[in-house]
Amino acid sequence: MLNVEKRYRFIYKPIVFLACLTPAVLLTAGSFGLFGVQLGPDPVAHILHSCGKTTLNLLLITLLVTPVRQLTGLTHLLRLRRMLGLFAFTYATLHFLVYLILDQELNFRGVLHDIAKRPYITIGFTALVILIPLAVTSTNRMMRRLGRRWQKLHRLIYVAAILGVVHYYWQVKRDVREPLLYAAMLAVLLGYRLVRRWLARRSLTSKSGSATVPERT
Repeated sequence: MLNVEKRYRFIYKPIVFLACLTPAVLLTAGSFGLFGVQLGPDPVAHILHSCGKTTLNLLLITLLVTPVRQLTGLTHLLRLRRMLGLFAFTYATLHFLVYLILDQELNFRGVLHDIAKRPYITIGFTALVILIPLAVTSTNRMMRRLGRRWQKLHRLIYVAAILGVVHYYWQVKRDVREPLLYAAMLAVLLGYRLVRRWLARRSLTSKSGSATVPERT
């Protein structure tokens, strides 16, 4: 029977990898008309939207890992967080490349104009830029090299997730129910961290305060 570490390496990781890869496979199949997959009347818009939503999904799942680990004690879940984060960056990059190549047809001047003048594109591009150093420093070597600075740097994922949700909300012109659902889920994930940090500080303050109270004789 496989131990926990081997189960994560040979079972759980491959399953998560294939699950993360599935949206890209389906989009590729649809682009070439394979396996009956259809991209609808506007394939470019479909691919653009799908890559963007997949990015948000993976960012939220990445942020979900820590609360689940803390609440369940499943410490090995951290082994999946890096993969999820890298896939989120990959789909964010694909989202931008589809916009650049297929939507704008490599019109760099038009892209720069959109980034400067259209707020939701400015926000989305900023989120992508933030994810770049997180992806570059995701290796064990960079973790050791940066030390405590690594954790501070990777807290930027909170900013990237917030910008991603705002990007989605501003992009939608009429029905904002789905962007608001993403905003609610993100608020829960960030709120959990704030409450946990507040409780930890309160507990620490309580312990330090009781330690300074002189004993009664």
